[in-house]
Amino acid sequence: MDQAKRRALEEDGWRVGDVQDFLGLTDEENRLVELRVSLSRTVRRLREEKHLTQKQLATKLASSQSRVAKLEAGTAGISLDFLFRGLFAVGGSLADVVGTVKAATAGRRVKSAPKGR
Repeated sequence: MDQAKRRALEEDGWRVGDVQDFLGLTDEENRLVELRVSLSRTVRRLREEKHLTQKQLATKLASSQSRVAKLEAGTAGISLDFLFRGLFAVGGSLADVVGTVKAATAGRRVKSAPKGR
C-alpha cells in the first residue's frame, strides 16, 4: 500500500496493520502460521506441477482426498508432521518451502474500521 493511501486511511480513523497485529499473535505464533501457509501452498504447487490429483497424493500418504484438501487449505487441524509428509511425498524439500514463506507473507496488511463505526 502506498504511503499516501495509508496516511489518508489513518487520518479517517482507520488502523492499518498486518495479520499478526489483527489477530494479536506473538512473533512465535506468527512464524508458525507463516510456516503452515508456506507448507500447504508448496505441497499444492508441487502436486499440481507433477499432475497429481489430491486422491493420488492421498494414496501415497495412506490417507484420504479430503484430508489432502485440508492440508492444502492450511486447516489448523492438520499436523505439521502431515504437512511435511505431504511435502516429501510430492518430491519437495525444505528449500522449496523457504522461498514460499516470503511469498506467503508479502503484502499481508489488514485494515480495521475506525472506532465507532
